[in-house]
Amino acid sequence: MSRRWLALVSVIVIYAALIYYIGWNLSLFLASQGLSPGIGMWTAVVLASVSYFLAMALVRFWGALPARLFKAAASYSIAALEYLILLLPLADLGWLAARAAGVSFDAYAGAAGWTVLLLLLVLLAWGTRNAFSPIVRRHSVQVDKPMADRDSVTLLVASDIHLGDIVGKRHLRKLVRISQELRPDLILLPGDVLDDSVKPFLHLRMAEVISQLKAPLGTYAVLGNHEYYGGDIPAYVGAMKQAGIPVLQDEWIDAGGIVIAGRKDRTAESLPGAGRLPTAELLRDIDSSAPIVLLDHQPYGFAEAAAAGADVLLCGHTHRGQFAPNHLVTRRLFELDWGYMRKSLTHVFVSSGFGSWGPPVRLFSRSEALLITLTFRSS
Repeated sequence: MSRRWLALVSVIVIYAALIYYIGWNLSLFLASQGLSPGIGMWTAVVLASVSYFLAMALVRFWGALPARLFKAAASYSIAALEYLILLLPLADLGWLAARAAGVSFDAYAGAAGWTVLLLLLVLLAWGTRNAFSPIVRRHSVQVDKPMADRDSVTLLVASDIHLGDIVGKRHLRKLVRISQELRPDLILLPGDVLDDSVKPFLHLRMAEVISQLKAPLGTYAVLGNHEYYGGDIPAYVGAMKQAGIPVLQDEWIDAGGIVIAGRKDRTAESLPGAGRLPTAELLRDIDSSAPIVLLDHQPYGFAEAAAAGADVLLCGHTHRGQFAPNHLVTRRLFELDWGYMRKSLTHVFVSSGFGSWGPPVRLFSRSEALLITLTFRSS
């Protein structure tokens, strides 16, 4: 058996064991309430555990409103599964203390079950509020270069919008309102504008809304891994072009004296016949005296960007784990998984993203846009 198949089987076995553990706890809770768990309960548990995967398959073949609503509802199973895995062991350990205190098992199982259920609902509600209530984080940095006729430029940055069946036009309009209120000089979208398939973007005419993201020096985007997962990049790029938003694919453009360079996503490196330019090659022919802003969806290669002469590097991808404690994982995976750092002379920003993947749930992270003011040296 190849390593890939062995890894897949291992994941399935572990996932099945976790689902069994949740179902076993549910059966104890139902029994404490005088109900008889049986095949119906186990069928419901299994269906819930695979509902999001079923919904994604259904939407691919039938993208009508009922399928999209089912996908939105089923997405919450991912967050519910993670938090049940965190909450249930605590509840099970609590039985040791309750038994020592003389509490009956049925009484404890009932109280613990209702408590876990209430906490789960509170976490999901709080996380939904965080996902659909974006905030603006403001930064101001100095670039040691002059820019003709300007002392500063403001950038509105929104990565990882994930437009699709769950995050749609209503959430996108919030970004439009933010842009109209803040009036930035440039609007930049560092990848994963789409959730995966371009079909909802086209069918629901989201380009009409995203076309309202206007700024004096332009609006620009790059590809993220999810645009590659969708598999129809030409259709997406064409729709964005009609909306007035160039998608930079290993390209750069002079936006009124400030250079905006966009890399293809790192995913391209693993695709046959695709690939992408090294940062140094992409920036090689740019006048180094001009301020350079580089968009690269996944937060890798900070040193390379600095060595190539990028003054600002904008990334997304991590979602800051989206819901805790996943941020502890992303913190270890990336040199910077969220926020700001200085790498040599390069200002690096990694956003947690404006949208969400899977369940629209954010805990200990927020949907955000960045407003970055770049101040330039006097010539």
